[in-house]
Amino acid sequence: MSSSEADSTGIRRRFVVVGHDATTAGDFGLNDLAGATGRLDILLRCVNSAFLLSHDLRRDTELYLVLLGPPCPPRTLRLVGRELRHLNPDERSTAALLRQALRSPTEGQSSPGIHVKSLGLSTLLETFPNELVYLHENGTDIRQAALSLPTTFLLSDHHDLTPEEEAAVLGFRPQRLRLGPRPLHADHAILLVHNELDRRA
Repeated sequence: MSSSEADSTGIRRRFVVVGHDATTAGDFGLNDLAGATGRLDILLRCVNSAFLLSHDLRRDTELYLVLLGPPCPPRTLRLVGRELRHLNPDERSTAALLRQALRSPTEGQSSPGIHVKSLGLSTLLETFPNELVYLHENGTDIRQAALSLPTTFLLSDHHDLTPEEEAAVLGFRPQRLRLGPRPLHADHAILLVHNELDRRA
C-alpha cells in the first residue's frame, strides 16, 4: 500500500499507547494529573502530540490509550482525529474530556471523537488489519525502514511493556523500530513518527 492511501475509515496513522498505571475511573480531580491519576498526564501529552498542528488537527490519525490502572482495568479510549471537537493544547481541558469518557457507565462515544471500551491490548491489536510497528529502543532505525500506510505504531508509557505484553505483541509479527540513538518520552516519539511520515509524504 502506498503512503498516500488510507484505510476504509480514512485513518492513515494509528498510535496505541499503553498506560500501565493510568486510572480507569473518572473520579479524579484536575489539579494533580501527575500524582493522582497513575500518570495520566503522560497520556495527555500523547493526545496533543498525536493530533495538534498549528491551528489545525491531524484528521487522518487515530489514537488508542490502553488504561491498565485501578479500579477496573482494562479500559481503552479511542480518539479519532476526523471526529474530534473541543480539543485544546492544555492538558487540563483534555483531561476533562477523558474524565467524561471514563465516567460513562456504558461503552460508546462520550463526546465527539472520543470512544470508550473495556478492551485489553491483545484483543485491541487483533482488530487492526494493517501493518504493526513496535517502537522500541533496540529496533531498526526508522530511517532505514520501509513503511506503508496505514500503519499502527505501538508504544508504552514510562514503563516498558511487561514480558507477557511483549510476548503477545511479538505474536503479531511487528516491525521493531527505533527513532534515534536515545530513549524518548512517548509523546516525543509520536511527534517524531509524524515528522518522519510527513517528510516521506
